[in-house]
Amino acid sequence: MIEIKKKSVIPVYGLAVVWVLYCLFAPFTGALSFVWLVVLGALTFIVLSLIFPGKTVSIDATESPQRTGDEKLDTLLADGEKSVAEMQKLRDTISDGEVHEKLDNLIDITDKIFKKLLVEPGVYTQVKRFADFFLPTTVKLLNSYSNLSQSGVEGENITSTKNRIDAALATSLESYRKFYDSLFENQALDIETDITVFDTMLKKEGLLDPDFETKTDKNTDDTNNTETII
Repeated sequence: MIEIKKKSVIPVYGLAVVWVLYCLFAPFTGALSFVWLVVLGALTFIVLSLIFPGKTVSIDATESPQRTGDEKLDTLLADGEKSVAEMQKLRDTISDGEVHEKLDNLIDITDKIFKKLLVEPGVYTQVKRFADFFLPTTVKLLNSYSNLSQSGVEGENITSTKNRIDAALATSLESYRKFYDSLFENQALDIETDITVFDTMLKKEGLLDPDFETKTDKNTDDTNNTETII
């Protein structure tokens, strides 16, 4: 939500009324009459602006959902937005600081996983599998933790279950991060190919030492051998 100050229209109407009345009842005798009209109008506007300063209103500044135009991708994006919204709602019901932090990170990485579809539609199959099999389990665990937290009762079983869910959330967070990283595999391969082609072009033009790669590999091998000896 953002706040916007809306000015009152009363000063404008008041200014118009003063001008009309002045023109009707005060005879124009030259330039001085026009000056008096301007001064009187300005004073009226200022006084009414102080009396009627306007009001501040709040508006929803939520951004419109991003879409690709592909029905299949957009449906999955919408599902992701619903899951993220549900996780955010559950977060507000959990007071435990550590769990709250894990949930914040889970929400962030989940949002990034779905938004990856916007820049790389080719990961649809992976993200769809994530949405169908892994995400629902996490949301279910969060619902259970939220219900236990709001029960108002503490006991051995409740505490033990909450601790197990907490541990499962930590595992989920690490798994989500690895999954998100795996979505960049194709991009990494493309970049590696581009670098290889670029190096080849530079060597062909005589702009790169032909032995550069060999020297680099040799230095890497020497470093690895040194580490092994240490």
